[in-house]
Order: sequence, then C-alpha cells, then structure tokens
Amino acid sequence: MTAWQDRPQVSAAYLNPAMVATVLAAAAAGYQAERQRAMIWPLAFVVAPLVLHRSTRQALPRSTATHLGSWVSRNALLHAGFAARARALVPTVREGLRFGLRHGVLTVDAGGLSGAVGRGRDPELQQLLRSAQLVGRWLAKAEPATAFAILGVEP
Repeated sequence: MTAWQDRPQVSAAYLNPAMVATVLAAAAAGYQAERQRAMIWPLAFVVAPLVLHRSTRQALPRSTATHLGSWVSRNALLHAGFAARARALVPTVREGLRFGLRHGVLTVDAGGLSGAVGRGRDPELQQLLRSAQLVGRWLAKAEPATAFAILGVEP
C-alpha cells in the first residue's frame, strides 16, 4: 500500500480503511437482513466498486426489485469498466476488511461478514451507507456465483 502522505487527497478521503470498512459493514447488514445469514466475504470485492464509484452509485436502482442482470444490461458503460475498478480496489478492500475486523466494525460470523453501522450525520455519508445497504440486499437476492458472472468478475 502507498504511504498515507503519498496518497492523493481524494483517495485518502474516500478510500481510507475506516470508510471502506463502514461501507462493507452497511452492505453486510443489508445482506443479512435480506438473507438471514452473514454475507460471504468475496462479495466485499463487488460491493466496493458498486458503491464507492460515484457514477455507478448514482446509477444504482432505487430498490432491489430490479434484477442485477437487468441493471447491468441498462448500464453497459458502467459494466464495461467494472472489472478494472474491482481489480484496482482489491488492495483497498483488503485494507478495509483488516481495519473493520480489527476495530469491530466487521465480524466473521458463520464463515461470512456481519456488520452494523450507525447513520452518520454527513448527507454524503448517509447516501453511501444507504447505497451500501441496498447493494447488500440486492446481492443477497442472487447466488454469489451468478452475481460474479453477471458483473464479469471472479472471486
């Protein structure tokens, strides 16, 4: 990982381990609310590029009624860059997972990730957390292998 003082300011703000851990915890909470079990940890590597990339986050559906495959077909341009974004975020997600587990934001529960987060006061943070919870619930409606295949990535 790049030293903090050498990271671009935007990267340090949005891709810091605490923010990533919080986003993953919100997604895990949404997943668990929908599926009644912990989120499998490889999905963390899908959550991050869906939620932390502003254009993708803004294009997310308003509810989980939209099927993942339908959303991907309607957002081909976002999908085209998804695999590259996911690969680029792997070290950041790993760092966020370690931070979240170390600080109790995330827990390993029955082989998966569980998490719970507050609401936050900042409107942009609230939007990130709502999007992460939506993505968690959305991914819970598909089998993980299907979600990876539709998004064009593999664990």
